[in-house]
Amino acid sequence: MRQFAALLLACSVGSLWAQTGTTDALGGTLRAVVQIDAQAYVRDSVLDPAGDYYPDEKALGQGWALFTYERGNLRMGMRYENYQNAILGFPTGYRGEGITYRYAQWSQGKFDITVGNFFEQFGQGLIFRAYEERGLGLDNAMDGSRIIARLPKGLTIKGVLGRQRVYFAKSEGILRGTDAEWALREALPFLDKVGVSLNLGASFVSKFQRGFDPLLNLPANVGAWAYRVGANYKGFNLKAEYAYKINDPNFDNGYIYKPGEAFVATATYSKKGLGFLATVKRIDNFSFRSDRNAQQFDALINFIPPTGNLHTYALPALYPYATQINGEMGYQFDVNYLIPRKSLLGGKYGTKLALSIASSQSIDRTPLADGSFGDKGTQGYQSDPLTWGQIPYFRDVNFSLSRKFSSKYKSQLTAYRFVYNKSVLADGVNDYAILAAPDSDSALVVPALAWEQQFALPNHQTLCTELQWSGGEGFRGAMAMFLAEYTLSEKWVVAVQDIYNYGHPSESRRIHYPLVSVVHFDGPTRVQLGYGRQQQGIFCVGGVCRVVPPSNGLSLSLTTQF
Repeated sequence: MRQFAALLLACSVGSLWAQTGTTDALGGTLRAVVQIDAQAYVRDSVLDPAGDYYPDEKALGQGWALFTYERGNLRMGMRYENYQNAILGFPTGYRGEGITYRYAQWSQGKFDITVGNFFEQFGQGLIFRAYEERGLGLDNAMDGSRIIARLPKGLTIKGVLGRQRVYFAKSEGILRGTDAEWALREALPFLDKVGVSLNLGASFVSKFQRGFDPLLNLPANVGAWAYRVGANYKGFNLKAEYAYKINDPNFDNGYIYKPGEAFVATATYSKKGLGFLATVKRIDNFSFRSDRNAQQFDALINFIPPTGNLHTYALPALYPYATQINGEMGYQFDVNYLIPRKSLLGGKYGTKLALSIASSQSIDRTPLADGSFGDKGTQGYQSDPLTWGQIPYFRDVNFSLSRKFSSKYKSQLTAYRFVYNKSVLADGVNDYAILAAPDSDSALVVPALAWEQQFALPNHQTLCTELQWSGGEGFRGAMAMFLAEYTLSEKWVVAVQDIYNYGHPSESRRIHYPLVSVVHFDGPTRVQLGYGRQQQGIFCVGGVCRVVPPSNGLSLSLTTQF
């Protein structure tokens, strides 16, 4: 913990320096954002009888500090990270310390040039997205160079070259990519007159990685390209993108030579009091990494948008959907409606209704003409793009009703029905194994309810309560939860909650998961202290997931900026 303590000291010194000002003599501005997370663990024989997850170190911690400097057209930055050692559930590759992110960016006129580390995305990210999710530990930032040219008539061209971050190292593969987007509204004035916005885009990304395998002829260069369109007219919005990738044998697909395809289209419509969203998606063998042997979310070049909602209530969030990059088909349909104010059903403030239906399942897979099916070194399988597969992965139907009854009370009730394929989403069983033994598939039906209430109290205090329940047989079984969050002032929040897994299939696992937390705000500084149990599960953001082990103990989180 010595280096972690040094980071704390550096943060304190930085905060003290910030009080004297952040503008230098040349007119430049220096800013910083700091986050520290730590946890002290308590041995819990009920939660973890064998001690499999109890760490050798009783306290684990991690932190980072991002410094940025701006002066005129110049922007520079660097981030220092320290994991001594990382808290349980964080990727094990984060071990040690160092400056993991540094860059210099110059913007002038039509051009924007960056050298060093950067994040970028082409279109919806189907063939390229360099981004981070700090909570997951996902960071595939590029290290190299990027140029953006914003040309006349609405044409924007991007070029990138470099390698991706993999923890404290770089991926073996080299990435080269270009993207062009044309906003036709600027080039064709008549579109502006009729209120139509139309964008066309195209991207190309190439990965270079030498291959050494005594049995396989591995391609050193793997190219992928994508085409997209976006349109908007009087509340209607459409985005569609198609991508293709040449043969790319890798760990994810079992080293087969089948090309990959991806298609995502989303249409929305909104006007006062009403909104619709519809999405369709098909992904076929579209794992794309700068290291063909990488696993989990290491060295991901692209991003496949999930089909489904990111639930914030604790019990529904225990059944997240992880995007299946080797192949999936899905759709999502959302509608939101506000019953007008001062109507019989709307009441004084109006009543909000929301319905969401999302489904994802396997693509069609059949053996090749020679009878092989998913075998290493072959084309893998055949697939009809218009035929749905046989394996349901995930289905989510939820309906919510939200109403403000008075200036001091509002409530929301949400009902859920999940179909959760534990074999695929939790156990990692692939389609080939399930198709060979259909009875091994375990698709669970999980109903759930969440009732949230918010009370406005005197002296600007508030009380928020949640009652949640989830059912289902097998896996986790039935659970109930209560949460109360009391805002004493703009600086202090206290919360208590308890999850009781009363219906777990194993009687020894029918236990409580209590948690108490206190949050303090002081200007840009947020400090949270918590104590209690954490369930084992899968934590997902945007369809990308990591496993979280069970734990018990005291946790601390501090975030500040200056």
